Amino acid sequence: MPSNSFSIVETIDQLDALYGQPPEGSLLKEIDHLSDEYRRWLEAAPFVALATIGPEGMDCTPRGDRDQAVFVDNERTLHLPDRRGNNRLDSLRNIVRDGRVGLLFLLPGVSECLRVNGTAVVTTDVGLRSRYAVEGKEPATVIVISVQTVYFQCARAIKRSALWDPATRTDPGLVPTAGQMTKGARASDFDAESYDAALQDRQASSLY
Repeated sequence: MPSNSFSIVETIDQLDALYGQPPEGSLLKEIDHLSDEYRRWLEAAPFVALATIGPEGMDCTPRGDRDQAVFVDNERTLHLPDRRGNNRLDSLRNIVRDGRVGLLFLLPGVSECLRVNGTAVVTTDVGLRSRYAVEGKEPATVIVISVQTVYFQCARAIKRSALWDPATRTDPGLVPTAGQMTKGARASDFDAESYDAALQDRQASSLY
């Protein structure tokens, strides 16, 4: 719980008083389907963050693929092949129980983002799985997303973070490795060095 010293904003009226009304342009860009321009943008994006919600709370997971992460079936329907991962299935478990989803698409080198909100189902449809096979390997399932709102996010967050600036790239040696983080989370005798040594080959051999 926040400290009592915080001044908590508890109502929409308080928020409106703090921030005022959004400019007209930020409202005009929101539509309930994929325009031709939004479709072209989405189809160029190799990375998307998928947000879901379920009884245990919210989850947000990165999804990426060669060339494009999500495929357009029509102006109101998207397909997201579920590629191999860690089998926690946090997102899929949420979607099965509560279909609401949010997606944030990123294009390397482009400062705007694309946001899509809607609902989703998980399907094992043979035709869809076959359509999205890579290297002869089909996804176990395909997430079918029904679009409710689409709009682009302005560039301020990406510009403030200098996310695509090569000069700001993080030296991997300055942050904990995957093995170190796993060991730290468990505070155990987990062999972090062996885990890290095998990680790159293991990931490379199990992308699809």
